[in-house]
Amino acid sequence: MESRFSTPLQMRESVFFDGPEARARYSRFWMLLVLSSVIASAGVVADSTAAVIGAMIVAPLLGPIQGTMLATVLGDRSNLVRSLLLVVAGAGVAIAIGFVIGLVVAGDVVAATNSQVAGRVSPRLIDLLAALGTGVVGSVALVRRDISDTLPGVAIAISLVPPLTVVGLTLESGAFGEAAGAMLLFVTNVVAIIATGIVVMSFYGVNKLSTVGVAEGTHRASLRKPAILLAVMLVIIGLPLSVTSFQIGAKSIIESAVHQEVDAWLVDTGWSLESIDYSSLELTVTVEGPLPMPDTAALEAALAERGVATENVTIVLIPVYQVELGD
Repeated sequence: MESRFSTPLQMRESVFFDGPEARARYSRFWMLLVLSSVIASAGVVADSTAAVIGAMIVAPLLGPIQGTMLATVLGDRSNLVRSLLLVVAGAGVAIAIGFVIGLVVAGDVVAATNSQVAGRVSPRLIDLLAALGTGVVGSVALVRRDISDTLPGVAIAISLVPPLTVVGLTLESGAFGEAAGAMLLFVTNVVAIIATGIVVMSFYGVNKLSTVGVAEGTHRASLRKPAILLAVMLVIIGLPLSVTSFQIGAKSIIESAVHQEVDAWLVDTGWSLESIDYSSLELTVTVEGPLPMPDTAALEAALAERGVATENVTIVLIPVYQVELGD
C-alpha cells in the first residue's frame, strides 16, 4: 500500500529549484509571479476582492518560502540560499510592479479610499495567529500527499503577493506608513510559514531522516539556532502587531461611544448620522438633516462625559433642503 507521507526527496522536488527541471521551475515561477502581481495590483486598484483572490491562487511565492523552511530542516545550505534569494527577489518584483501600476492609474491608492488597501496596512496579532494556523496546514500538506488538495486554500489564506503590491501602490502614493504596514503583514506571513514548518517537520521527524545521496553537502541539521532566531523574529514582529491591535481596539471603543452619543443626540431632531471617519488622530462625524441645525453643546458634554477627547472631534453638519417644484 502506498504511503500517504512524502519522502524527503519528494518534498525537495516540490519546493526546491534544483535538478534537471530547475530551468522549467524558474521559468514557471517568474511567469506566475509577474502575472499574479499584475492581477493583484489591478484587483487592489479596482477594489475587487475576486481579482485579489485570483492573484492569491496564482502566486508562486509559497514554494520558495517552504523551500527555505525545508532547507533549514534538512541542513541544505545551497537550497537555503537559493530559496531565500527567490523570496527576496520575488518580493522586490511584486513591489516594483505595484509601484509601476500606481504610476499609470489616476489618483492615489490609499487606505482612506480603498478597502483592499485598508485591510492590509494595519496588521494585528490576529493576523499572526491566522498566519501560524495557515502555515501549519501548508506544512502538513507538504508532508502528507493525501491532503495536498488543501494548498489552494492555503494560498488564499496566507495572502503573500497582494500585500507586496499594496506596498508598491502606497509607496507610489506617498503613504509610507501604510507601505510599512503592508510590508509587516508580508513579513509576518513569511516568518509564520517558516516557523510553523520547522515545528511540523520536527513533529514528523523529517529533520532526523537520512538525506545521504539526496544532495552533495547535505547533512542532518540542528534546528536549535534556526528555532531561536525564528522565536526572536516572532517576538519582534509581535511588538508592532500588539501596538496596532491596541490602537485598533481603542479606536473601536471610541467609535462605539461616539456612535451611541450621536444617535442619542439626534433623536427627535430629524437629523441622521451619515458617517464616522477615524482614519487618523482626528475623528470626523458627518450628520445631515433639515433646518434648524441641532445644538452641538449637548453632544460635546455627553462625549466628554464618556471620556472622548472632544478637541479631536469635528462635527460636519449638512443641511438638507427640499424644494417642491411647481408650488
